Amino acid sequence: MRAYLLVIVVAAAVTYLTTPLVRLLAQRVGAVTPIRDRDVHAVPVPRMGGVAMLLGVGAALLVASQIPFLGRVFETRPGPLWVLVGALIVCAVGVADDVVQLDAVTKLAGQVLAAGVMGWQGVSLLQLPIGGVTLLSSQALMAITVLVVLVSVNAVNFVDGLDGLAAGIVGIGATAFFVYSYALQRGASDDYASLATLVAAVTVGCCVGFLPHNAHPARVFMGDSGSMLLGLLLASSTIAATSTVDPEVVSSEQIAPAFFPLLLPIAVLLVPFCDMLLAVVRRTREGRAFWHPDKKHLHHRLLQMGHSHGVAVLVMYSWAAFLSFGAASYAFLPLSQALAVAVGAGLAVLAFTFGPLYWRRRHAPRPPAGGAPRGGPEGGSPRPAAPSGAARP
Repeated sequence: MRAYLLVIVVAAAVTYLTTPLVRLLAQRVGAVTPIRDRDVHAVPVPRMGGVAMLLGVGAALLVASQIPFLGRVFETRPGPLWVLVGALIVCAVGVADDVVQLDAVTKLAGQVLAAGVMGWQGVSLLQLPIGGVTLLSSQALMAITVLVVLVSVNAVNFVDGLDGLAAGIVGIGATAFFVYSYALQRGASDDYASLATLVAAVTVGCCVGFLPHNAHPARVFMGDSGSMLLGLLLASSTIAATSTVDPEVVSSEQIAPAFFPLLLPIAVLLVPFCDMLLAVVRRTREGRAFWHPDKKHLHHRLLQMGHSHGVAVLVMYSWAAFLSFGAASYAFLPLSQALAVAVGAGLAVLAFTFGPLYWRRRHAPRPPAGGAPRGGPEGGSPRPAAPSGAARP
């Protein structure tokens, strides 16, 4: 565990220290987010924070390669080097988009290239962990690998709409996956260093280092260079887990069901994935291209409900934590206990989401007498005042 904690600290420290430098670079090259109708920030903010995260990834992997416990991970064919290569590709595409605004097809091509390079070098689904049986051909699994990376990258990109939102959600999900992967590997083998756990640790560190600069009010945005990088890292760790964990060993040790490596990645990405799916359906029904942005994401709706910027972000954090850690609890608790914890946590999250709004409405100052009809809806439009001398209703 100490080796992984060191990796997290290195990734966080390098990301934190280099973010101000990247912010200055973004200002120099014109990578600044203007004020748009869909945005909630009031002043132009530099983006391109993904470059600082990439530096954190590179430094953390360099340190990890010098640690004997983690050095064995670098000797395997689907090693961290190719995850870093994929990260370089998507970050470069993201930087270009942050500076000159690439079209959707070009960005998609860059994402496919990054996923394809990683898959070609072994960071791919080698089998579906269902009884240890390879159900699909290598070409089909390669296609699924690329699809998983694309979904993850774009889901994180879609949810990146409020200060600190994407980095916090990915950090929470990566932490849940890190805990799960570490316990899974340690219980299944004496040599429990793994690519999945290492990449998850690096992802946690990058998010922790970037959040102080990105929290509301943000001094720098991660931009597409950051959102695509985090999406690729999260997808890489989950793909590595499904291809390196032996389902038969997991089942015999009673740590998790044989199919569980597929469940947790879905739970980790459920909040951004649902947001992305709703956006695609909504924009398609409106007759617009699904990649055209709008102001109807989940976080925008929380703001419209009456939550402040900070509370809306915390609400999204709470849902991400509930889903990711709730799913991870099934790996370590009996089903009845896990369900009880999930129900309790779900009720707490619901109360946190809607409770403040209910309390605010209950304690809102009442309109002055005659200003609104009695029994009328709170916040409704008052009736016009009656003429002088007219009978009041």
